[in-house]
Amino acid sequence: MKIIDAHMHLSNIKSFYETAEKLSFVDYSNKGIVKEYDEANVVLGIGMGVTETDKMGFPDYEAITPMGLDLEADIPANIVFCAGVNPYDLGTDALARLENEIQKPNVVGIKIYLGYYPFYAYDEVYEPVYRLAAKYQLPVVFHTGDTYSERGFLKYSHPLAIDEVAVKNRDVNFMMAHFGDPWTITGAEIIYKNPNVYADLSGLIVGTEVDLKQKSEGRFLDHLRHALVFADSYDKLLFGTDWPLIPIAPYIEFIKKLIPEEFHEQVFYSTALKVFPKIKPFLSRE
Repeated sequence: MKIIDAHMHLSNIKSFYETAEKLSFVDYSNKGIVKEYDEANVVLGIGMGVTETDKMGFPDYEAITPMGLDLEADIPANIVFCAGVNPYDLGTDALARLENEIQKPNVVGIKIYLGYYPFYAYDEVYEPVYRLAAKYQLPVVFHTGDTYSERGFLKYSHPLAIDEVAVKNRDVNFMMAHFGDPWTITGAEIIYKNPNVYADLSGLIVGTEVDLKQKSEGRFLDHLRHALVFADSYDKLLFGTDWPLIPIAPYIEFIKKLIPEEFHEQVFYSTALKVFPKIKPFLSRE
């Protein structure tokens, strides 16, 4: 089965290096991700553009819109990305830069970091971003749920706020990263109710294959299993890893066990084609 990783990272972020070194033990480099993808039959990765400055670190209020993948000088051929947005840098010049960026072939969406920045999804600061997404028929990916930084503000990353945005922007597809975890029941209702909202299953566990096994065998994931059954919307879910937070191959097996087998092809591959239509030329090279 061919697999698309709809949520990964390849940016020069201090906390990602620390996670790779101390928690997940992955080789956080172009070479490392290409090797893991080859071994796991992942044919394409969709990176989430994010950058930080030495002054602040992520979430960085001084990062320049658009944010991209800056781990190394080049991006592997089988990785595309969503241009990241800093709401503190969304003036006329920033929006012009963003519009120019999203017209590049390997930019397949836009990423908004709810919770990391203190703005709700329906804040007017993001309205020009939604208009650009509609104009170029690109999806908008929201970070939802717990933030991978203690400097985040959780009330802004609750998935309920996305309902209002989805209703007002029916011509845009939205993807909730991390299924809104730990508010997965709310996330389930949002994707069930709104035809233009999807969710990825990335970043549900951080660590190694051992951590995956330990947490999947206990009650740690009861809320997630409940939400998956409650939503009954497996066609609205996408596989993602949040690499380097977890090794690729074990996480694939972990998600396979959560999803009924008859939906594996959708979750691991075909739904990503629907949400991210610009990735199709990259897959035709396979």
